[in-house]
Parts: sequence; structure tokens; C-alpha cells
Amino acid sequence: MIRFRPAGLLVATVLTVATLAAGCSVPAGEPGPSSIPGPAQSSTLSSPTPSHSPSPSASPSSGGATPSADASPSASGATPSTPPAADPAPAEPDLSLVAGWTLEQKVGQVVMVGLPVKGPFQPTFTMLRDQKIGGVFLAGRTQAGRQPVKNLVNAAIAASDSPVPLFVATDQEGGAVQVLRGKGFSTIPSALDQARLAPSDLRARSKVWGQELALAGVNLNLAPVMDLVPRATAASNAPIGAFDRNYGYTSTSVITHGDAFAEGQRSAGVQTAIKHFPGLGRVTANTDTTAGVTDTVTGPNNPSVTVFAAGIKDGTGLVMMSSAVYARIDPKAPAVFSPKAVGLVRQHGFHGVIITDDLSAAVQVQSVPAGQRAVRAVDAGVDLVLASAKPSVAPAMVDALVKAARQDPAFAAKIDAAAARVVAAKAGL
Repeated sequence: MIRFRPAGLLVATVLTVATLAAGCSVPAGEPGPSSIPGPAQSSTLSSPTPSHSPSPSASPSSGGATPSADASPSASGATPSTPPAADPAPAEPDLSLVAGWTLEQKVGQVVMVGLPVKGPFQPTFTMLRDQKIGGVFLAGRTQAGRQPVKNLVNAAIAASDSPVPLFVATDQEGGAVQVLRGKGFSTIPSALDQARLAPSDLRARSKVWGQELALAGVNLNLAPVMDLVPRATAASNAPIGAFDRNYGYTSTSVITHGDAFAEGQRSAGVQTAIKHFPGLGRVTANTDTTAGVTDTVTGPNNPSVTVFAAGIKDGTGLVMMSSAVYARIDPKAPAVFSPKAVGLVRQHGFHGVIITDDLSAAVQVQSVPAGQRAVRAVDAGVDLVLASAKPSVAPAMVDALVKAARQDPAFAAKIDAAAARVVAAKAGL
């Protein structure tokens, strides 16, 4: 087993508390990582970077449906005690990666918990140890710069009881959605502005932005946004178009520039998660702040879906699911809970990690108890559950996943498959 335990947890934590707290001031109730961003923070340690402070709009739409074919991942129900005799088929997870692991260790890999950059830090550190959680998401806003962020990451790694390295993720899209700022981090333009660059230029710049993340200890960027937003309705598209998070207004622009951004990040050693499948470009409300958000237009063969197929072909390691309901794919459940919607990702040849958008505080899913949100997502075929905006719910999610796996061998097999995909995605970290 790989252990990632640098010395100096106490020193790193003290430095982090003193410096990051001074550089951050995120208002209570900050939205989740992949939706409407909070304002940039003021800091005495670095010159502030202006950023507008978006506010959500409100009304969902509704409509009929033409469901697509169901397709959920499959896996063996038992964890093998020895590696398989032959390599697994490309579409199947390599269960030997988690052979001999306890159920708790496997479940820990299936959950990513928020680590607020302004603190408190210890609750997340405790979860990393006690729940064996395998990933953190740096949440909030800071202008404290690279070194305090690196101190925080080191402290999280030292606190971890994960048998493999942590995923250390954040949202570093650019524009209104840039968690990490200050000395050592470039000011990244919005996706709409990035789309005005030549793809080769964007790729080169994104590599620099990725190198900055890597030097701070971040190995996963929940970006780029590949939602296809019609120009005519962009202003009313609350989560994406209203804040210039889209790479232009055509499939060609989104694919060309979204892929260029992702390629630059990955060339710097930072994995990418394209989002938010099957697309948030046609909704009028934000799933983090509104319930009942429904897309009545996007079907299985819509251009909103095919742009993600291009991102998958380009080599992204993760795909993030939307929490909206897609009436033409599955009118009965949010995409993140829908085997039909999650299966559609696999139908496009994706064998990597499927991650949820934040399920800890999103209003869209608050009618479902926290533990059952995690269970429903994994049961639908998701591999990694994100609990970022309200990390305190992560233990309930872990407990519910463990309980469900103990009660149902078929669900336990899904946990095995999900954990194996996550561990495979961490290769080389």
C-alpha cells in the first residue's frame, strides 16, 4: 500500500490557519464548486483580483420525455484475493487494484470531501482519518497564494488514512470561478474570453495554470466546463451563460477550446473533469440554489451531449454529472441519480471516473437524505461522490454506502467497481 505522509502536520496546520484564514473571507452559504461562484476575497497578503459576485436566478422548466437506453456499469460481486489471470477488458474496472481492501477503505475512495480554504480544517482532517476518505476539494476563495495552499494540502495528506494518494481537487476554471489566487497563481480569464484565443495559445496558457496547481499540490481540476449554451439564451442561463463559463456558443468552439484547456492541464500533471453532463446550457435555474431544475430539450443525441463525447475522446480522466432532470433522457430522476443518464456516459466509450456535482448542499437534491444521495448516485453507476459545500454530511454518506454494501452484494460490486476506477485514475499521482 502506498502511504503519503510527510512530516510536519502540526507546523503545516498552524501556518495554514494563520495565512489562509487571513487571505479568505467567503460568505456563509457559498454555493457548491461547480455552480454560481462566490465573490473573490480580499487579502492583505496579495493584491486583490476583481471579480463579479453572481447571484442566482430562479425558475425551472418542465416537459415530456423520450428516455434513452439504460446502461449501468457491471462488476464482479466479490473482491478477488489474487489478481485476475488476464487483464480486464478495457470497459471493465481492474478489481485487482482494490483486492484485499476492507469495505471501509473502498468506500473511502468513493467519497470526496470539502476542505474549506479559510477553515475550519480539523473536521475534514478527522474525516480523512476516521472515514478513510480518498479525496479533498479545496473549497471557497483565497488570495493567500501558493505556499499557504501547499501547506494546507500537506496537512491534509498527513492526516489521511487512505491506502493510496489523495485526489486534491479544486475549481480553477477562470473568470468568476477561480478558487486559488494570489502569489503563484495567474489570474485566469473566463471561459468565454479563453474561447477568443487560438487553441494552441490556450493550450500553452492552460499548461502554465496547471503547473501552478501542481506546485500547490493540486492534482485534479474540476474543469473545463463543456456545457453548450445557445447565444440567444445565455443571459438567462443561470449556472453557466450568465457568468461567461462557456467556451463560446457553438459545438465547435466548446470542443476546440474546452479540449485545449484540458490538454494543457493534463500536460502539467493535473487531471481534468469535464462538466456538467449531459449539459447545463439550457436550464434557467441553478441546481445548487433551486429545486426542480429541469431541461426539456436535451436528449441522448443532442449536440449538448456530443460535445462531451468529444471531451471523452480527447482523454479526460473524469466526467461530472449534472443534478438537473433531463426530461428527454430520464424524467423520473436527476441525472446524477439516473442509470439512464449515467449509462449514457459509458455509451460514449468512457471508462474513467464519473463524479457527481456537489451533493452535500445542493437544493435540487435536499429532499433526499444525505446518505441516500450517495447510495442513489453509486447505484446509478457514479464512481465518486462530491460532498464539498457542506463537508459535515460526508460521514453520513460513508456510513450509508457501507451499510448498503453490507446488505446487498450487487451494490457491494458497484462499490468495488467505483473504487477500482478511482484508484486507477490516481495512477502516477
